[in-house]
Amino acid sequence: MAEEGIAAGGVMDINTALQEVLKTALIHDGLARGSLEAAKALDQRQAHLCARASIFSYYVGAFETHTEIKRVAEERVTLPCHHQLGFPEKDTLDIEWLLTDNEGNQKVVITYSSRHVYNNLTEEQKGRVTFASNFLEGDASLQIEPLKPSDEGRYSCKVKNLGRYVWNHVILKVLVKPSKPKCELQGELTEGSDLTLQCESSSGTKPIVYHWQRVPEKEGEDEHLPSKSRLDYNNPGRVLLQNLTMSSSGLYLCTAGNEAGKESCEVRVTVQYVQSIGVVAGAVTGVVAVAFLIFLLVWLLIRRKEKKRYEEEERPNEIREDAEAPKARLVKPSSSSSGSGSSRSGSSSTHSTANSASRSQRTLSTEAAQQPGLEAQEYSLEQPGRGPEPKKAPHATLTKAETKPSQRSAFN
Repeated sequence: MAEEGIAAGGVMDINTALQEVLKTALIHDGLARGSLEAAKALDQRQAHLCARASIFSYYVGAFETHTEIKRVAEERVTLPCHHQLGFPEKDTLDIEWLLTDNEGNQKVVITYSSRHVYNNLTEEQKGRVTFASNFLEGDASLQIEPLKPSDEGRYSCKVKNLGRYVWNHVILKVLVKPSKPKCELQGELTEGSDLTLQCESSSGTKPIVYHWQRVPEKEGEDEHLPSKSRLDYNNPGRVLLQNLTMSSSGLYLCTAGNEAGKESCEVRVTVQYVQSIGVVAGAVTGVVAVAFLIFLLVWLLIRRKEKKRYEEEERPNEIREDAEAPKARLVKPSSSSSGSGSSRSGSSSTHSTANSASRSQRTLSTEAAQQPGLEAQEYSLEQPGRGPEPKKAPHATLTKAETKPSQRSAFN
């Protein structure tokens, strides 16, 4: 169509040529509508931009730029936004920064309007956002310090002056360094068994890469893991040490890292010999058994002592039915004069206390009377347990005395 217009008129003006090009592009589905599609086409080198200088200022508002920036949390970041709309009118200049977070919520970060700056519009970013340079002279870049994970999102800078617009879009990604990982051991630390080394960071920007290595403690030691080590691809922070040997003992280091930085932890592996474990277990068992026997022996001795003391305390209080009655004791008198009175008192005492004592006295007197030429003797019976009578001898005695013939006949 352009060739036909040139052939018919010979010369084609700029507006006619532009119309013909747009019509041809529309027919072949090659027309990019809107500033965003135009910018993408230019970035992919699928189109060329040609504009007159007189109308450039009119079309500049339709041209957008996109930038992606990555920064580590707690650092400072500057989001670029440049314009040429402040000349020559500055009183009508409006600048606005918007944030669209990852959930699609949009909020105003900072604005300039009517010669005033408003930068405390959100509680999360209060006191942390400001213009980085002289925004009136064409640099409306935004500065955030310190950076937090909640600042991540899509930022849009809109500059307006006298009906003209400039848009700048910046995608900000906040990187968080991995937290200090926790190293753990899972399994038995015995020779021939399997052991799992576990390492994990609780926070940090994904993906987090884990790396295990051995820390050389002696000269000549290797940093590599034992030959029989297997990585768990489903859990990158896990390593399986198979068929442990004494050479597997040592210090192991785990490093967790991402784009923001690295953190590490250490764990020591001490493999024990199986036989040594049996010896230790046997020794412990023997010590426990000996201690138990000593305790049992002491307890038995204490019980025996207590039983013996109890028997000694209870023996005087026992009354035995088969025990013999106490026997009388015969005491020979010391003189014949005192024996006469004692004989009479002893006889009366004996008759009053026990019949058996009377019978014993008669028997003794009868035997003495039947032997002629011998002096008859009188005896008194002393009963154990009975106290002496007042003003008498301490014991009741049988007094030996001369017996007259009349006394002997009396017994006969």
